[in-house]
Amino acid sequence: LPPPVFPLSCAVQNYSWGKVGLESEVAKLLASSDPLVQIQPDQPYAELWMGTHPRGDAIIRDNRIPQKTLGQWIADNPACLGAKVKDAFQGHLPFLFKVLSVNTALSIQAHPNKELAAKLHTQFPEHYPDANHKPEMAIALTPFEGLCGFRPVEEIVSFLQSVPELRALIGEVAVEQLERSGSDDPRGVSAALRVCFTRLMKSEKKFFVDQLNMLVKRISQEAAEGKDTSRSNGDLLLRLHSQYPGDIGCFTIYFLNLVRLEPGEAMFLGANEPHAYLHGDCVECMACSDNTVRAGLTPKFIDVLTLCEMLNYTPAPSSSKIFPATQSQLDPSVYLYDPPVPDFAIMRIEIPTSIKLYLVSAVDSASILLVIQGTAVGTSTAAASEMTLRRGSVLFISANESISLHLSSPDGMLLFRACCLL
Repeated sequence: LPPPVFPLSCAVQNYSWGKVGLESEVAKLLASSDPLVQIQPDQPYAELWMGTHPRGDAIIRDNRIPQKTLGQWIADNPACLGAKVKDAFQGHLPFLFKVLSVNTALSIQAHPNKELAAKLHTQFPEHYPDANHKPEMAIALTPFEGLCGFRPVEEIVSFLQSVPELRALIGEVAVEQLERSGSDDPRGVSAALRVCFTRLMKSEKKFFVDQLNMLVKRISQEAAEGKDTSRSNGDLLLRLHSQYPGDIGCFTIYFLNLVRLEPGEAMFLGANEPHAYLHGDCVECMACSDNTVRAGLTPKFIDVLTLCEMLNYTPAPSSSKIFPATQSQLDPSVYLYDPPVPDFAIMRIEIPTSIKLYLVSAVDSASILLVIQGTAVGTSTAAASEMTLRRGSVLFISANESISLHLSSPDGMLLFRACCLL
């Protein structure tokens, strides 16, 4: 029988927005898990991919296993997924688990639902490579900032009154429609919001660059004079403009919530939710898809029409974007983030100092375990060998397998585990 639990060596993506050298949590985890890795001090380490994605299939670190990668191993041993997961997802691991280290903003984007994904994939396969949805969840490892979802209308209206350059881009008719829309008519509000956002995103390049330059100049002067620029969201505007000068995405800060997560807090990004990560480190889990519709803060292909058509224009306060974890009744060390999609769930496992022997319990799904802090020796009845776990270690655990951890660190452990709970 193949060993059902084994360590992985995972792919790193060096996208330009990533944190550089050992500033990056991705680089730190890498350096800690493999002392032979040389971290380049001037290279960005943006993402660690733990899964079977063809552009970053994890490499198996167990010389008893003939397959080189996790994707190959699962294809040859699909029962490891668990019966339900195997049937529901056609013998594939249904999620990709990641660590992200964000230094500069990622693009303003949203991910289509399954129906739209199938349509986009048929029409534009070069931009939309598959027919799946791509819900995502991010859990902060360090203080983390992102834009997510439309702000309450009163916040947007207040910015439209304080930022004449924004008002000029959208036009008086659309702005007044939003100002008049009442909370008693949510569909009217969403319709007005759609018109305003679409007019902004479709404004003529030369016009919006001029307005953006005027705005940036005005805010810079006010800031230099020591004035409070918060009514124009000045700090964030200047920051994004310095990263993406002349980019229409800079104006989206007046429409989208700024969400700040403390370590352990999460946000869930369902289909059609506009978002952009801005700064910080997180673990992220997502369904297996590469479908991203972008509209700004990016040099990549942008598809403004599709984005404006598909978005969820429901305003909500930023506090509502924080997704709660529930502490397990059976094991108080486990906090479960279980989003409203079948593809994945994440467990945060905080093992206190007082516990020296801990059982990572069996679930009816393949799972991937990441060590963020602490050291232990792991034994699984099935693996027939001991595995040293330290910061940055990644383990694949087949369905219905458990692991005993013999903790050796004085300060407990912090682990994240991605799985599929059908």
